[in-house]
Amino acid sequence: MTNLTLSVPDDLYEEMKKHPEIRWSEVARQALAKKLDDLRRLDALLRDSKLTVRDVEEVAKSVKEGVWKKHRKRRATGSR
Repeated sequence: MTNLTLSVPDDLYEEMKKHPEIRWSEVARQALAKKLDDLRRLDALLRDSKLTVRDVEEVAKSVKEGVWKKHRKRRATGSR
């Protein structure tokens, strides 16, 4: 098995020390495995995609405009 060394902020490390019963290396291993699984699934979805970067940008712009209009309308009517 390969070793991996990582840095964590001091405040996070102090919190981790409060729970010595936790095997933090196992927590990190599981988090890495989950992230890699998510990436494999994303790669599989995108493998056969016909979308171009421009297509994605246009969809993103459309979604942002829709959200902005909805937010503006709610703000104007005072509803949530």
